[in-house]
Amino acid sequence: MIHELLLALSGYPGTIFTWNKRTGLQVSQELPFLHPSEASVLNRICKLGSDYIRFTEFIEQHTGHVHQQEHHTNQPNQVGLHGIYLRAFCTGLDSMLQPYRQALLELEQEFLGDPHLTISHVNYKLDQFQLLFPSVMLVVETIRSQKIHGCQILETVYKHSCGGLPPVRTALEKILAVCHGVMYKQLAAWMLHGLLLDQSEEFFVKQGPSAGGPASSQEEEEEDLGLGGLSGKQLRELQDLRLVEEENMLAPSLQQFSLRTEMLPSYIPIRVAEKILFVGESVQMFENHTHGPSRAGSISILKHQEDTFAAELHRLKQQPLFSLVDFEDLIDRIRSTVAEHLWTLMVEEADLLEQLKIIKDFYLLGRGELYQVFIDLAQHMLKTPPTAVTEHDVNVAFQQAAHKVLLDDDNLLPLLHLTVDCQGKDSKETAGPRDGATPPQDTSPREAPPTGWAALGLTYKVQWPLHILFTPAVLEKYNVVFRYLLSVRRVQSQLQHCWALQMQRKHLTSSQTDAVKWRLRNHMAFLIDNLQYYLQVDVLESQFSQLLQQINSTRDFESIHLAHDHFLSNLLAQSFILLKPVFHCLSEILDLCQSFCALVSPSVAPLDERGAAQLDLLVKVQRATLSDVVRSDDVPSDPNSLKPQGFKRQSFLLFKILSSVKNHQINSDLARLLLRLDYNKYYTQAGGTLGR
Repeated sequence: MIHELLLALSGYPGTIFTWNKRTGLQVSQELPFLHPSEASVLNRICKLGSDYIRFTEFIEQHTGHVHQQEHHTNQPNQVGLHGIYLRAFCTGLDSMLQPYRQALLELEQEFLGDPHLTISHVNYKLDQFQLLFPSVMLVVETIRSQKIHGCQILETVYKHSCGGLPPVRTALEKILAVCHGVMYKQLAAWMLHGLLLDQSEEFFVKQGPSAGGPASSQEEEEEDLGLGGLSGKQLRELQDLRLVEEENMLAPSLQQFSLRTEMLPSYIPIRVAEKILFVGESVQMFENHTHGPSRAGSISILKHQEDTFAAELHRLKQQPLFSLVDFEDLIDRIRSTVAEHLWTLMVEEADLLEQLKIIKDFYLLGRGELYQVFIDLAQHMLKTPPTAVTEHDVNVAFQQAAHKVLLDDDNLLPLLHLTVDCQGKDSKETAGPRDGATPPQDTSPREAPPTGWAALGLTYKVQWPLHILFTPAVLEKYNVVFRYLLSVRRVQSQLQHCWALQMQRKHLTSSQTDAVKWRLRNHMAFLIDNLQYYLQVDVLESQFSQLLQQINSTRDFESIHLAHDHFLSNLLAQSFILLKPVFHCLSEILDLCQSFCALVSPSVAPLDERGAAQLDLLVKVQRATLSDVVRSDDVPSDPNSLKPQGFKRQSFLLFKILSSVKNHQINSDLARLLLRLDYNKYYTQAGGTLGR
């Protein structure tokens, strides 16, 4: 009977000790010579055999033997437990069972040597497994029932290993060490060679963009936060540094990999995972580039330390316990090596500072004299809707402007190209469903832009390796700033041209209409000049000098990348492109200024009756009260619902917005613009209304 018991405990039940899938291994109740207390002791021992049989079944089912996989060759998408982490768990589980098998072998030898040993001796020898097996079985059942997959197995085993039972903790730590071996192999392939070896989607790095969180409810999207009409969605756009219409941008980011956060074990911080992602992306980018024939002799991005880092990873793999301190220290050393090499490539070899100066000169209108000449040359081409030849003509004008200001850099000019989108945007794009909703199948014709200025853009051929900093999405954001700054500069130029006309007529007798006209021009120029000064000095020059200072103070590429993202985000935020109420109001003011210039520029002669009526519409507030537009403590959350009003009304709306927003972060930018416009309190004394 003892031998029957040992066989049953080894996974081979018989007639005395029977197996049932529901109740497990039990002593037969048909044995009349067994006392109930003996049967109770035997059944207690049999629980170990039940767990052992279930352990071995689980291992045999998931160790990936060829004969087991043959049944599933035609079902690649079959739902079920699979993957290399699961096989590693089974390997660790099998090694955990080895002491149990050894104990059974020793018991058999002891019974052969002393036939008088009792069942109590078996119970005593196997008592050490009475706490271990149920705890490990709980882990197995959790993995089986919840279909735990990939690196989530690491998290499951780790959580169960944090208990207070030393045998359980020791056994699960050994299983976890085996599972970590798989992770270290994936880390070595990804961080040292840029290879993502993850056929079953088990690693915490994946190819493709990161999955967005669940869609927010309508109440969250439109929640008014009391920030001068700024809704919850608008504030998140400002905080997340997204453009108002970023979802409509055509140029995607070049980022091909992202974190699969649901697979990341809790004991590996997200900051460490982001470093791992950065290193792998950088190594892969560099490896893909150096595989070209022209770069065959390039220096390794890891400075030929791959073998050293591989040995370090192998050393960590051999450690019985995972040490976050040692792990993060090695990740930091690899990241520092990669980041420093990328910094050298960017700053020294690719001359990043010169490239940033080019971006500033052309996208941010740093070469003001160039664009002043260009505006004069291209005004007649772009004031009407664009045609198929507009883009060619505009680029010819751009080249001519460059020559006129003695900008004859043969290496630089071919990299720059002005684009004119003749088709514009789909009307369905701007008014269609958002947040991933399925668009309608029928598409309406594209809406042509009203003028060439509205369709103007600038492209720049970014050289390797600067493309990882100046991605298409980044250049598109620069383009948004470019169009905005160019519109302000163009309006300023037109108002200055009107001033020249005024100087030509100063010796003539002025009528009452002339006084209104030139006073309005003076107020418009006052507002636009101060807006331009704010944008160029308070925003662009200030932020650009901070960016250069941050680049010169580090030798880390990630710090440069972060500083540049911060720079671009501040441009979008502080120029109010992200703040709809202010941006809409400024756009309306720019349109009113252009309408005024179109009215008074054609001739130096006094305005006729019709022109005087149009001027009156440009100046005056319509009969609707100001409370219809803005309350003393609020700003309309949907500025697009406002129809264009007179300059008085728009200037008052701007003043009310600038002085009403209570949020400190936003208010600091608005306060600087208000300080420029109201430096002598004229704006305040006029009741916040210009154009009177």
